[in-house]
Amino acid sequence: MKLQEPVVNRIHLTGVFTALVTPFTEKGDLDEAALRRLVRRQIAGGVAGVVPCGTTGEAVTLEPDEHERVVAVTVEEARGARRAVRVVAGCGSSDTRKSQKLAERCRKAGADALLVVTPYYNKPTPRGLLEHFKAVADAGHLPVVAYNVPGRTGLNMLPETVLALAEDPRMCAVKEASGSLDQACEILRHRPAGFSVLSGEDSLALPMIACGADGVIAVVSNEAPALLVALVEAALTGERDEGARLQAKLLPLMRANFRESNPIPVKWALHRLGLIHDVLRLPLVPLSKGQHKAMEEALKEVGLLDEAGNPVEEAS
Repeated sequence: MKLQEPVVNRIHLTGVFTALVTPFTEKGDLDEAALRRLVRRQIAGGVAGVVPCGTTGEAVTLEPDEHERVVAVTVEEARGARRAVRVVAGCGSSDTRKSQKLAERCRKAGADALLVVTPYYNKPTPRGLLEHFKAVADAGHLPVVAYNVPGRTGLNMLPETVLALAEDPRMCAVKEASGSLDQACEILRHRPAGFSVLSGEDSLALPMIACGADGVIAVVSNEAPALLVALVEAALTGERDEGARLQAKLLPLMRANFRESNPIPVKWALHRLGLIHDVLRLPLVPLSKGQHKAMEEALKEVGLLDEAGNPVEEAS
């Protein structure tokens, strides 16, 4: 007798979801203690969810067992929170079968949803994209967030493809990181009820929410979760002046985080704050010394370093 497959219901995602870094020890192994500290700090900062094993988490350098362990540790900490904190686990790959296997591991580890990036390097057609996402959803039995980031993948998933994907109830959201507000607005105009649109660009979260988006999957909230939560809450509740004030405060750090390839700057910043080792896996290398001063100034502008350069704990 064939077992009935679980029904996957669309979930609504709104607010701040942090694209977590993956901390490593000085020897380059997974630093579980640091990961737990980072997730607890996110929870204290008020985020709606965390996203392990994405671009910022250096997922392409993780072995399958490490990938599953990162998700499992993140889930353990999220489940210990006094409120609901979603875990949206990355399982993207340019190989659909690999993504399917990672999706199964993420479900086993307890994730609430999957983040699936458009396949990179092999440049599938729109029909290939649809088949890819559906195949991963079939394997993972979890809601799927489609991730469009052409600056990384070399492929822009156009609004008509996103909207076709959104007709599948297992697809709960898109992380839209094309950098085009026009493209985001086209999706927002025609999306079906219950399908979330999340900014994948930190600096575009405010204008995208003003156009109807539901939140952001962010890098800057690694450093300043409470500040970004306050910005997004202001945007979602129509407090335009407060949102603009917080955008101006966070913008220097948002920009600084991309002075070199993500997550190089944000890992250096978290190290400077005393939270992790400044260790990445090749081919990524630590932040160039010439960028240190600019990063320090950005951290000071948001109040994470005092004038003497000492770390300051963010008020939650």
